[in-house]
Amino acid sequence: MTDKQQNTGADTTATRSGFVALIGATNAGKSTLVNHLVGAKVSIVSHKVQTTRAIIRGIAIHDNAQIVFMDTPGIFKPRRRLDRAMVTSAWGGAKDADLIVLLIDSERGLKGDAEAILEALKDVPQPKLLVLNKIDRVRPEDLLKLAQAANEAVPFERTFMISALTGSGCKDLMDYLATALPEGPWYYPEDQISDLPMRQLAAEITREKLFLRLHQELPYASHVETEKWEERKDGSVRIEQVIYVERDSQKKIALGKGGEAIKAISTAARKEISEILEQPVHLFLFVKVRENWGNDPERFREMGLDFPK
Repeated sequence: MTDKQQNTGADTTATRSGFVALIGATNAGKSTLVNHLVGAKVSIVSHKVQTTRAIIRGIAIHDNAQIVFMDTPGIFKPRRRLDRAMVTSAWGGAKDADLIVLLIDSERGLKGDAEAILEALKDVPQPKLLVLNKIDRVRPEDLLKLAQAANEAVPFERTFMISALTGSGCKDLMDYLATALPEGPWYYPEDQISDLPMRQLAAEITREKLFLRLHQELPYASHVETEKWEERKDGSVRIEQVIYVERDSQKKIALGKGGEAIKAISTAARKEISEILEQPVHLFLFVKVRENWGNDPERFREMGLDFPK
């Protein structure tokens, strides 16, 4: 522990630390915001809704505070077993946090899932902040009306207006969080940005590239696992991953004509994994059919989710 991390009681340099849960409807921008606040990619982002499946923790240092952001799955009306597990995970993360940040897409407002989340938040005891995202796309008078309506529904401690994409307003949010968290020692080493094991982060990166490439053709019936990780003598790492789909028709989509799709996914994932590891990466992707994997308890455990009965 460095001098900076010593908890000195009344001293103004006393460290603070705590967990901040980001909740919101699907595609509200939670993963984009976490990546911006952490200053590095710790959560995958795509235009496909419900991309985040389990709680991912991104760790940021601001002033004397270590802020552990919990990027939760988007909250929506579940239809499948996987949906139920994701929504349960999101609310579980909120109830374990020191502070809850509700992120609302300003363009969508309080329609649909956001309205239901506000209603459910009334029964959650932790201090809550309201963050309106994508403010550059909405007129100021409409933002004020939205903020007023949300605060009338739930007593928020503060309201922030930001753009997770550009970073506008994010410093004010970080300044507040750094003083609002309880005093105490930091939970993680100063240079750690996530508690996600590299094997799992690598799988998440490949899953993101899969979504970005095939979001129109391939439904949610896909999952990526890192099966082998070999550190080689020349300083490179060999990684073998399996993309699981539910049907042969989905396997053909993932492979693409002449293997074109899987090659493009592998190239994009390898480049990003290599940048994060700061070492050469040899990435090998395999596509396997595992029927009904969405009802397999082992797959849920691999994703960090509880298997709903």
